[in-house]
Amino acid sequence: RQGADVIAVIRTTGQSLLDYVPYGATTEGFGGTMATQENFRIMRKALDEVGVELKRYIRLCNYCSGLCMPEIAAMGALERLDMMLNDALYGILFRDINMKRTLVDQFFSRVINGFAGVIINTGEDNYLTTADAIEEAHTVLASQFINEQFALVAGLPEEQMGLGHAFEMHPDTKNGFLLELAQAQMAREIFPKAPLKYMPPTKFMTGNIFKGHVQDALFNMVTIMTNQKVHLLGMLTEAIHTPFMSDRALSIENAKYIFNNMEDFGNDIEFKKDGIMVNRAKEVLEKAAELLKTIEGIGIFKTLEGGIFAGIKRPLDGGKGLAGVFEKDSSYFNPFIELMLGGNR
Repeated sequence: RQGADVIAVIRTTGQSLLDYVPYGATTEGFGGTMATQENFRIMRKALDEVGVELKRYIRLCNYCSGLCMPEIAAMGALERLDMMLNDALYGILFRDINMKRTLVDQFFSRVINGFAGVIINTGEDNYLTTADAIEEAHTVLASQFINEQFALVAGLPEEQMGLGHAFEMHPDTKNGFLLELAQAQMAREIFPKAPLKYMPPTKFMTGNIFKGHVQDALFNMVTIMTNQKVHLLGMLTEAIHTPFMSDRALSIENAKYIFNNMEDFGNDIEFKKDGIMVNRAKEVLEKAAELLKTIEGIGIFKTLEGGIFAGIKRPLDGGKGLAGVFEKDSSYFNPFIELMLGGNR
């Protein structure tokens, strides 16, 4: 009612490690709610009711990352979710799910999301929670390219690729705003059709709610200047507690004020040739290209074993869920792939 376009319902802590989907409506959950088909139905129904009241459509977002990516993607498609967290590498890096399992599951889950018209959100922003946002910016871009290619193979249109990045540089960085703006504008130009998912500052929020609100305002400015589409609101009470409804209302108010006041700012300015921002974008793109050449040479498995992304190393046959991976028989046939890849929805 305060003006949010999308409601993201986070999953309960640890559900991504369950190798099954709970059934029915649930009443328990720490840090979020269980992702079940019935819970999806309840959430969609509630948002539809408020949407009728407000005379606008409210989108619903949930998570199909983890050990049940295709199953949860299917439930989301059936219950009319609009967005799904669906990264090709996130589960490997941040949940220690086996890389073979994840790469198989992300494909079919994306086939489902592509067919159902669901926008996916990828998780490159998480790299910057463990790696430095300035030094490792090129790994974010390289991962965006990788996520894009995996999505294209699964028949997901560019218009449904919410490739992720974040506003996570240290606030004391000289000209940090220029570097953040360069990164965001670069992503916008490289992926012109993608509804980019842009994450707010979290790593360097201190508990000073006044400074935090200003940090979020700068983040909001970059969003509107570079036309980011899936904008996750920063919370002034980040690093203190789970946001109150009043905190959320203030964050929406902050964003609406800046978005209205700066609506056409990005279309009305030009970037100085050979300036700080243009040179920064060039540097990041060149480093990402070099990294992708290296990855092409050694393969994605060796890349993940070497800790290139987020500084996290994962073994080829380690992690959770490998027991659920089988080599395809020569007579294997999945009729749904052909029917759903680029098929009529």
